[in-house]
Amino acid sequence: MDLTILKKIGLNDKDIKIYLKLLEHGAMSVRSLAELAELNRGTAYDILKKLQELGLVAFYHQDTKQRFVAEDPEKLLKILKEQEAELKSAKEKFSELIPELKSLQDKDGNRPVTKFYEGSAGIKFILDDVLSSMKDLDKYFVYSSEGIREDVYAAFPEFNNKRIKQGITAKTISLSAGGGTYGLDERKWLKASTATEENMTYIIIYADKCAFIARDSSNNPVGVIIENKMIYETQKTIFKQLWGLLN
Repeated sequence: MDLTILKKIGLNDKDIKIYLKLLEHGAMSVRSLAELAELNRGTAYDILKKLQELGLVAFYHQDTKQRFVAEDPEKLLKILKEQEAELKSAKEKFSELIPELKSLQDKDGNRPVTKFYEGSAGIKFILDDVLSSMKDLDKYFVYSSEGIREDVYAAFPEFNNKRIKQGITAKTISLSAGGGTYGLDERKWLKASTATEENMTYIIIYADKCAFIARDSSNNPVGVIIENKMIYETQKTIFKQLWGLLN
């Protein structure tokens, strides 16, 4: 029996232990339950209060003693449904709040916002941002180089499949040999010296942002996102001009 799912509704290991003991042994006093669960009485009582608030435990008095009993396990589904309803309501409120928060961040979009990321997890975050930022757009632009390209692919192997499914295409200028196309992508190559290739940066130009992915002095992948429409438009213009000059 996999009980870890009970943690999804906010129960910890001790909560689960108390709840199961009540299901198995029926109505019990706090003292008896604490001994059975190998917990002190104070801890057991606090857990019972929590379970009672969730609707998983009830109590009654017998011979001046308070006894606790587990409610029907069907209550677990009721709790889950209530949490789903609360989550849906919170999501709606967040959807209303986010545009207001964004307007506070930079109303005119003139002040660049720079964010720094480290490691494969950081690179994946950048790629996730590309997908989420491109919801209403269908094309972005890339400068790709061999070494960094592998870091990008390794951080998010499913990225290309997901963006193609989302209807997003990429125009890529490769600064080194190699590299392929996916779906309706286009790619051109810019010849660079071998020495230069080793120090190239992978650049993604998308949705009023520019992401720069490289390696630090320890050869670990790092990335920077600059959010600014003017910088984005400048980088996009340079890319398009260079694209037009390449065969």
